[in-house]
Amino acid sequence: MSKVSIIGAGNVGATVADCLAKKDIVNDVVLLDIKENLSEGKALDMWEAAPIEYYGTCVKGVTNDYEATADSDVVVITSGVPRKPGMSRDDLIGINAKIVKGVAENAIKYSPNAKFIIVSNPLDTMCYCAYKAIKEAGVGSNRVFGMAGVLDTARYKAFLATELQVNPKDIQALLMGGHGDTMVPLPRFTTVSGIPVTELIDKEKLDAIIERTKVGGGEIVKLIGTSAWYAPGAAAAQMAEAVVTDARRVFPVCAYLEGQYGQNGLYLGVPVILGKNGVEKVIEVNLNEEEKSFLETSAEAVKKGIGSLATLLPELA
Repeated sequence: MSKVSIIGAGNVGATVADCLAKKDIVNDVVLLDIKENLSEGKALDMWEAAPIEYYGTCVKGVTNDYEATADSDVVVITSGVPRKPGMSRDDLIGINAKIVKGVAENAIKYSPNAKFIIVSNPLDTMCYCAYKAIKEAGVGSNRVFGMAGVLDTARYKAFLATELQVNPKDIQALLMGGHGDTMVPLPRFTTVSGIPVTELIDKEKLDAIIERTKVGGGEIVKLIGTSAWYAPGAAAAQMAEAVVTDARRVFPVCAYLEGQYGQNGLYLGVPVILGKNGVEKVIEVNLNEEEKSFLETSAEAVKKGIGSLATLLPELA
């Protein structure tokens, strides 16, 4: 019996639940929110779609009832305030840190063996927040990780597919670093059916795509006035699938580093093997000096977020 609980029934959380239900790979999906009847209504709507979409996953919605999430294999945390126009991810730290801390502490009480996928922004800092909040419950850092690289890579691939007029399925790519303006797309590790992308597109266009990827979330915010949800929800669902099916997929994931890439004690986007234990292994690729410099810049930005968190919630320092 496999079970995934999603905390936060907003646009992203509901999309995670919908994507997982349609994959038909888990027995139960629980959608929890603090707003009365929101998750119940959305979950009922999804369950009524089951006969049409031909899935058997039971989708249940609850209002602030963590007991209903008991024995979850995966807990996806999407709770928090979304970005508004003109708001940076760092602006969210003060608001979302307290929310994520409380959610993680409540969820671990009922699912002591769960793996936690963090979606709340600012992503890298919220991963650190969640891990520190439940570390004393015996949770290893491999069991707390963030959805960033899967989404950022998807945006990168989508933009490349549009420019090259190819199927996005044929594009393989890697991004590293923090989730935000300092992320590090790596053209050297980007291919189209094995063909280096640099053979197919000139540097000026490729650089423009990389810059667009870095502000991909902000582009959506400007267009619709709030954060994206279809792609983030699908990305989190794909990660949950890798865990519950022990798929051992290689994904760029926001993972806790303990010496890898010269970083220690922070969460940063890196390639990992994702399986039943969460982050099974952090993969270290050989970066050139320019790539190392970009990654260091990104890590410094993440450290500033952690510093802000320590000021706001010193118990997590």
